[in-house]
Amino acid sequence: MRGISTITDRGFLSSLLGLLSLGFGMGLGAGECDAAGETRPPVAIQFSLDRPIDAGAAPFVLAASRGLFAAEGLAVSTHTASGSLDGIARVAAGTSDLALVDINELIRFRDKPGAPPIKAVFVLFNKAPYAIMARKSRGVRALSDIEGKALGVPEGDLSIRLWPALARQNGIKTASVKQSKISAAVREPMLSAGQVDAVTGFSYLSGINLRDRGIPADDLAVLRYADYGSEAYGFALIVNPAFAAAKPEAVKGFLRAVVAGTQLAIKQPGRAADEVVSRMDGGSRDLELERLRTVLRDNILTGDVKRDGIGGIDPARFGRSVDQIAEDFKFQKRPAAADIFDDSFLPAPGDRMIN
Repeated sequence: MRGISTITDRGFLSSLLGLLSLGFGMGLGAGECDAAGETRPPVAIQFSLDRPIDAGAAPFVLAASRGLFAAEGLAVSTHTASGSLDGIARVAAGTSDLALVDINELIRFRDKPGAPPIKAVFVLFNKAPYAIMARKSRGVRALSDIEGKALGVPEGDLSIRLWPALARQNGIKTASVKQSKISAAVREPMLSAGQVDAVTGFSYLSGINLRDRGIPADDLAVLRYADYGSEAYGFALIVNPAFAAAKPEAVKGFLRAVVAGTQLAIKQPGRAADEVVSRMDGGSRDLELERLRTVLRDNILTGDVKRDGIGGIDPARFGRSVDQIAEDFKFQKRPAAADIFDDSFLPAPGDRMIN
């Protein structure tokens, strides 16, 4: 996991310098004009990703490099957190104004006594990327084949938290699956070497990385939870409550820029992959382009999004997802959608439709 990186991009020159850094820069415009016609300085925003940059962050990369944040009068500096809980902690402490985190971790966090009232304001991944990656040559082609197999579960893996609900839904006896705790660093190598039959993880991360580990595509089974009844939403933007109260228009502008960045990633995936790779250490364009296409197809451009637009949640589906979380988590108080998600910053429905 990389350390924290902070980059502030001032136009083309700084974006070139940003290629040498660990993160990606955010464009600064000349600011907006107030009612008297005087230029206002851009609003500074501290933003955290929950992991080092990859193609899943393409909407933010494009919002920066194409001047979409700048057009909203924002000066966005991006940092790398060490996971969703770290991203949530940063927003809670006010060291980050916004962060991209797993909404299911936010749901669990908010159930802690005295937890600050942090809410999500935009859902980027309409479907969570939770998955089991397996070798067909080891006898796993469908989820039902996992019984009696060895399943590697990396430390800190989020997918396993919803495994009890998924197993129950699909009539799988969890006791029959031989779970082994492994380091996240050896997840792909162990599956490639046949030391386990399957591993848990994210479909757009491990599911793509494994193809770069020498596993033939026709031998890799990516069993996405969403295809087997999981209702979970995925990555969402959360905001510090004090920042949201003080600068609501900045939050709205940030979301508008992210929507526009997502549209660009959809229309120009090759160029988006180029810009992502230019901000990575040793990134592969082919790998990141495949990762971006996977994210768009499986996690972002879902039926719900095509029908209702990007960014929001359906309260009924949210309730069902909480029920599934509850099979592995004892709530002190079961949350309603309004306890976790604030839709007041979202662009109008018509402006969130994906073209």
